[in-house]
Amino acid sequence: MVVKNLYLSCDPYMRIRMTRVEGPNVFTSYTPGSQPLTGFGVAKVLDSGHPNFKKGDLIWSTTSWEEYSLITGLEGLFKIKHTDVPLSYYTGILGMPGLTAYAGFYEVCSPKKGEYVFISAA
Repeated sequence: MVVKNLYLSCDPYMRIRMTRVEGPNVFTSYTPGSQPLTGFGVAKVLDSGHPNFKKGDLIWSTTSWEEYSLITGLEGLFKIKHTDVPLSYYTGILGMPGLTAYAGFYEVCSPKKGEYVFISAA
């Protein structure tokens, strides 16, 4: 699938990938000069050989930091069906950072009535 990238997300985990990562790890290091950075983004499908995605569809996925990307795998790729919010929200509140905040607050923190909670975007 060929896509035109519209919005790219710059997320905290990317900092880890900017250092040398040795041994088994969830993240691999970026290699300067060999390939574009990758991260989550919103893109518009320009050409597709997959029956579930057609020209003009909007998607949210891991993509490269470049104007156009070739996406060969469908793992982690979602079609955007709700366009009644700004598309940039899919790189923040409706994307990976928003899901992380939601899970951290409701699943890990589990605040109780009367407790104070401090939330930071740092």
